[in-house]
Amino acid sequence: MKKLAFLLVLIVNTFTLCAQEYALVREDDKFGFIDKTGAYAIEPQFEKAGSFSNGLAAVLEDDFWGFVDTKGEWAIKPDYDRVKMFNSGYALVLKDDQWNYIDTTGKKLETPNSEKYYDFEDGVALFRAGDKVGLLGTSGKLVLEPTYDVIKKFRNGHAKVNNGELWGMIDATGKVIIPVEYEEVGNTYKDAGVYAKKNGTFGIVHNGSFNPIDNATKVHNFYGDSKLTYASREKKTGFVNSNGEWVLEPKFDKARAFSNGLAPVAEGKKWGYINEKGEMVIEPQFRDAEVFSVSGFAPVKDKAWGFINTSGEVIIPMEYGISGNFAFLKGSEEKGFVNGVARVKSKKGWGFFNEKGELLGDKWFQNAEPFVSVK
Repeated sequence: MKKLAFLLVLIVNTFTLCAQEYALVREDDKFGFIDKTGAYAIEPQFEKAGSFSNGLAAVLEDDFWGFVDTKGEWAIKPDYDRVKMFNSGYALVLKDDQWNYIDTTGKKLETPNSEKYYDFEDGVALFRAGDKVGLLGTSGKLVLEPTYDVIKKFRNGHAKVNNGELWGMIDATGKVIIPVEYEEVGNTYKDAGVYAKKNGTFGIVHNGSFNPIDNATKVHNFYGDSKLTYASREKKTGFVNSNGEWVLEPKFDKARAFSNGLAPVAEGKKWGYINEKGEMVIEPQFRDAEVFSVSGFAPVKDKAWGFINTSGEVIIPMEYGISGNFAFLKGSEEKGFVNGVARVKSKKGWGFFNEKGELLGDKWFQNAEPFVSVK
């Protein structure tokens, strides 16, 4: 029994360690980091700092940047004029007017020379040669020779690519997932597909086929694991599936994605929520509304923003400002609750609410960035 109890404690502690998240905050003009309880994991002491990435956070000391670990101790001494965030184990750093990649020990990655250097994402970084762009791997060698005019940001392991006037999509190995033959391609590849436009017609690319949507004038990216996405026809919005079929006819003035089986829709100037049958389950009453989080909470707006549950009950009063996670955090565009907390702004500053509607640490900060994993 003692061995079993020990193993259970070890498993729980390991999970907790792996799931640990910190948020960068500023108090009394100094930067520090809090954990999900709202307590300081690293006391405010830095003149400037960045959020954690790959277990390290950039910190400025005496006009030079270095990186600290989760204890606030120097992992890489401050020796750089500028630094970027770590991704895929590497960060760009500037010293003596030269950008280089370093790993989390500070070791330089040897790479081919380039006029411009790009951050790693999903294990690759853009590599430009003349007018063409390819992909550089974490080995320091090219994964994809410069082939395209443009390679956009990687999302969900895929990136839009462009040659001339046409677009396609590749994965992080450089493999062509969608041929470069479309006038438009969505920027988020999902199991349900991605929208595209070919010969003036909008449709969904799914399992290698282009499925046109009858008279669609605009289509949006699939969201989460939803099998439906929203699209417009004749100034009204409805929902389509991977086959390009109208599952819910366009009759709403505006709409956003399904999540947790509900989607925000607007009738006139008021927003409510429908289920996947198209039935209005939360009556239009809000000036604005966002999608539900995985845990079942959605930001809604009257004069300011608050949060409701899937029954439409207000759990946090509409008294706050909200904003999405920043693009450099894995391209996240979620607003509201993310991994159990919501970042909000009040007249008192920035803070975080948990899913019980409690203010973390009962405290407001001068600034607060989203929580990120410290591992």
